[in-house]
Amino acid sequence: MKKLLSLIAIFAILIGNQVLADDSQEALNFFNNYVKAANSYSNEVGNMYSPSAKIIRQVVKPDGTTANAYTDTATYIKQMKIGQAGAKLRGYKNYYSNVTVENLGNGAYKVSSLRQPTGETYKLKTYMIVKRINGRWQITEEMMQTKQQIFLKYAK
Repeated sequence: MKKLLSLIAIFAILIGNQVLADDSQEALNFFNNYVKAANSYSNEVGNMYSPSAKIIRQVVKPDGTTANAYTDTATYIKQMKIGQAGAKLRGYKNYYSNVTVENLGNGAYKVSSLRQPTGETYKLKTYMIVKRINGRWQITEEMMQTKQQIFLKYAK
């Protein structure tokens, strides 16, 4: 009987770890789909954000210091659509490296990486927190560093 209970406990632990590993992989797959959609200027990108997502643009100033600019999902998606036409004409894309996934608990995963914009040699920090909401993965928070100083007028 003791062996049977031990076997059941071990099996439950293994199944639990497999579920966590699968969710971590799903979070990474969601991130990869986001990158593909963003780099192809798909309208689907807007649907990947929670309506109440926290959007942070961290402006890297010339002296290396940073300032955060915050916006809401609706404003961000509106601005993104305005900028897409020019970006598409220029062939602008983002390339990501050092991608890691961290389980934050409560079904949330933090996907961190370094982002390299087209034509640049520098890489900037970025992360998104993703969570399954109503059965669908969505971005609930995003921080992306930028060197675009125009965002400073929105910084707090």
